[in-house]
Amino acid sequence: MLYVIRHVQTDINKQGRLQGRRGLPLNEAGMKQAEDLKQQLSHITFDYVFSSPQERAIQTAEIATGMSCLIDSRLDVYDLGEADGLLKGEVKMAGPLPDSSYYNDVEDPEQYMQRILHFMRELQSHHGGENKQILISGHRCTTGAIGAFFKGIPQDKNILKHSSNNGEFKLYDFTKINRRTKEKL
Repeated sequence: MLYVIRHVQTDINKQGRLQGRRGLPLNEAGMKQAEDLKQQLSHITFDYVFSSPQERAIQTAEIATGMSCLIDSRLDVYDLGEADGLLKGEVKMAGPLPDSSYYNDVEDPEQYMQRILHFMRELQSHHGGENKQILISGHRCTTGAIGAFFKGIPQDKNILKHSSNNGEFKLYDFTKINRRTKEKL
């Protein structure tokens, strides 16, 4: 089984800001949320724990599982460019993303999806037929992209519909990938 978690709270989350690659480590509330997550997952012995290279995702995974993470840069948060750290209500958006015609260095959404899907295909190839317990710790965008791997990309391409809130996890099974998803991805 695949457990996909979104990191727990940081001060940037609490302030209502977009949090990208310039994010902060967990705050006090986040540490408590990670301990709560640890209790929820305490009955599971994980074979592998993967994480985004962002400190908040690593901290969440390590507290929740008691294990060291395998860091994979493909799981890194979507690069928000100049919009990183701005208040959500002040950001000029193009759908669910900061407007790349207004902010410099915003990651291309297709390239973002391709790196997440590359990771997922590799994970499926190596462990899809095994009875392993795998945890992936990431971000709202990561949980959304992984959800799209299993459920398909929504028609409006807003993968955030599949994402998790801070400290929540979703459970997936490699044997239950939407047939249309395999064809589209």
